[in-house]
Amino acid sequence: MRNSWYKNPFYRVNWQIRVSPIRLIDAQGKQLGVFPLEKAREIAKNQSLDLVEIAPKAKPPVVKLIDYAKFKYQEEKKRRQERKKQKSGGEIKEIRLTPFIGEADLRNKLERAKEFAQKNNKLKIVIKFIGRQITKKEFGYQTLERIKKDLADIYKPEEQPKLIGNRIILLMQPISKNEKEKI
Repeated sequence: MRNSWYKNPFYRVNWQIRVSPIRLIDAQGKQLGVFPLEKAREIAKNQSLDLVEIAPKAKPPVVKLIDYAKFKYQEEKKRRQERKKQKSGGEIKEIRLTPFIGEADLRNKLERAKEFAQKNNKLKIVIKFIGRQITKKEFGYQTLERIKKDLADIYKPEEQPKLIGNRIILLMQPISKNEKEKI
């Protein structure tokens, strides 16, 4: 895996630590004080724990007295939680229409929007005016209102529709389960 070093930080452990003195912290996060490196190694050996350098650039460097395997597991668990939070937001999926779209085409687009909602994706609806259609903006807004009404049970608008150039754009976000229960 390329550039994995920034995702998995390197921690010096036990004999890899070379700077003395160090600030020692126990497994509960309580500061024990500043010790020479040899004294810290002796404390770690007596407690059957590892010395893990968690802040090497501090003056003096901060070293934690902990079981290294447990420490690595907790770090990986934090990383997985962060990835989960990033994924939960979902992507922005786009549906493009024209103001005079056919009935069957509109139904297909609405079905796709419902699939996006199941995957917790946001929805960007773009109504594009072609040629002289721009003179009939009200048809675009009517189409947009119909879509909002049809998707009201699964999506809610983030903001008002915006006319940008020859397009009307509306962003919608899925309604969470908590919000559905309140309705």
